[in-house]
Formats: sequence, C-alpha cells, structure tokens
Amino acid sequence: MAETLKIEKSVLLNVIEALHDSQKGFAEIGEHLKDDQLKRYFLATSLQRARFRADLENELHREGMADVNQAGSSGGALRRNWADLKVKLGGGDHTLLVTAEAGEDDAKKVYEEALKHDLPRPVQAMLEEQMAHILTSHDYVKKHRDELKS
Repeated sequence: MAETLKIEKSVLLNVIEALHDSQKGFAEIGEHLKDDQLKRYFLATSLQRARFRADLENELHREGMADVNQAGSSGGALRRNWADLKVKLGGGDHTLLVTAEAGEDDAKKVYEEALKHDLPRPVQAMLEEQMAHILTSHDYVKKHRDELKS
C-alpha cells in the first residue's frame, strides 16, 4: 500500500511538472502571438492547465502531501527561452506554434506514461479527462501551425 501511494505521488508530480511547463508556455507564447484568436486560445488554455494542476495538487493534499512545489522542468524552461529568442529574431506566429506543438508532444508523453500506472480510479479518470484536452489542444495547435505554413 505504501509503495502504491509512493508511485501515485511520483506519477502525479511528473504530470504537475509538465502542466507547469505547459501553463507557462501557453501564457508566454500567447503574449507574443499576433493573431487575436490564437492569442485568446493560448491564454485560456494556460488558465485551464493551471486548473488541471490545481486539481492534481488537491489530490496529493488529500493523500497527505502538504507541500507540492513543482517548478517545471529544465526542458520546458529551455523551450520557453527558445521561443522568446525566436520572437526577438523576428519569428512569427508559425514559429511560435512549432514551439507550442513540441511542448504539447511532451505533455502527451507524460500523460501516456502516467496512464500506464495502476492508479486509483478517480485519479485515472481525472488524468484521462485532462489528456483528452491535451490531445485536442495539440491538434488545434498543429492545425493552425499547418495553416500558417501554407
């Protein structure tokens, strides 16, 4: 039982870290996008990722983990810095969407890995629901990236 709880905490902390990266990435890229519709989508998605993160943090609090300090990954920070540099060098919305899609690919992998574990049904359902949004978001970003490429 203790080992299962330890695995659950580790899995959720990995997902929370990915959500932190995603939340910050969508917010920062959203600030640089020129297309107003994309900008609104990115900023709204950033807020949704914050809610996903809070839901998982609450789950860990219920399990007795008092302090959840996940600051995001170094890879996520590097990707955000790279996107910022691309903007400064004159990269447009297409370039930013390429970066955002790479971040969504990473988020998909983290969720796929998390869902391989035998987690309590409510946690599993929460992750499945969140992953459905991540997949939809990935497809949205990719679609708009492809449209801007043409």
